[in-house]
Amino acid sequence: MNLHPSDPSPLRRGACPRLAAPMPTGDGLLARLACTGITIGLDAMAVLNAAARRHGNGIIEVTARGNIQVRGLSADSAAPFAAAAAALGIDAGDAVAILVDPLAGLADAPAVDARGLADAVRERLADASFTTALGPKVSIVLDGGCALHLDALRADIRLRADGARWQIAVGGDAATATPIGSVAAADAPEAAMRLAELLARRGPQARARDLVSAHGADPFRTAVADLIVEPAPIAARPASEAIGMHLLRHERFARGIALAFGHTDADTLDALIEAARRAGASGLRTAPPRALVIIGLTIEACRTLAGDAERLGFITRPDDPRRSVIACAGAPVCAAAQMASRSLAPLISAAAAPMLDGSLTVHLSGCHKGCAHPESSALTIVGRNGGCDLVIDGAARGRPASEGMGGGETLPASFARLAAAVARARRGEESCAAALARLGARRVAALLGGSHG
Repeated sequence: MNLHPSDPSPLRRGACPRLAAPMPTGDGLLARLACTGITIGLDAMAVLNAAARRHGNGIIEVTARGNIQVRGLSADSAAPFAAAAAALGIDAGDAVAILVDPLAGLADAPAVDARGLADAVRERLADASFTTALGPKVSIVLDGGCALHLDALRADIRLRADGARWQIAVGGDAATATPIGSVAAADAPEAAMRLAELLARRGPQARARDLVSAHGADPFRTAVADLIVEPAPIAARPASEAIGMHLLRHERFARGIALAFGHTDADTLDALIEAARRAGASGLRTAPPRALVIIGLTIEACRTLAGDAERLGFITRPDDPRRSVIACAGAPVCAAAQMASRSLAPLISAAAAPMLDGSLTVHLSGCHKGCAHPESSALTIVGRNGGCDLVIDGAARGRPASEGMGGGETLPASFARLAAAVARARRGEESCAAALARLGARRVAALLGGSHG
């Protein structure tokens, strides 16, 4: 391969796009707003849409971590857009990324409102001298225990409510992070600060998972040893599902929908906002992955809104096959991309629908960096030199099982062949992922039109 994870690149994503410092891409500047756990009023969202249309190209994204991104800004329009967003009171996300559960403050007990802890940590980080030494991708998850939890998100520092205490873990998602211990609620801000300072002392490239891998968890445990009140056995929870209806306080409900492939346009989002107004909604929130949660509804209004959202092209069913295809912005939207990932995604999801039963993920990555999905997927297609490479059970940066596949225009037909083969190979009620695995790398590569590496 010509590209390798260690190759230098002027567009290597060692930073995150921010409202005050948008990132250059193929379609202009990209700005990001961090707003998990924050209710955005429908009027405010309409104003933000208008600003995205006026100052950018009108494309709006919700990321895998629940951030809002606006594309197509210019050097002249970025500042007016930032001013418009700031006037709405939406968090710019220009400091350390702090994520709270999407229903924080709306869900019934025993869930804890993590927004108070988030505010306390933000205030202390704003006054701390070490904050500028933290890497741009360092993140803190504060999970109050709502049904829409954040277990699937990776973070450097994780705090999860456990009654009057907060369980602490570092370096991963809920399943892979290393437990540190539990602290009293009053000590949670101090614990988060000490762990962040530990990372800052290691330099802007430091990440918790790397430190744990190199040195174990002892440095983290030592940093908060006097605050720990007991070990932190972190129990597994059922997977969080944003799409669907969610019970809120005061006998109201929220309806979660997802953006197909993580993006929409301002006109379509305006139509959704009008539908939410007709349904009596009080606002919306973002949620991982790539979802919006419309709040303040009755049960009947949830059903009506879901129908309207589906007609607008949003995803309203958890089993929608489009959810199994993850695509970056791709070419020409992203200057680094060598494949039109976003344009191909709906074609491939339709062609591969028979095998997209939720048991496997197809990742379309315009280049080897894998910005849209750093984790492994059953099948990852990576754009390279006008063609594609195939990575099986790996991430975009992984070693290809097949190189030199045809251009993107051949992929839908190739995936249709593969889906038919998977359907024939299934045994009884087994998942499509199991059937795909039994086909083997050589057969999968042949069906997708590549040469086995």
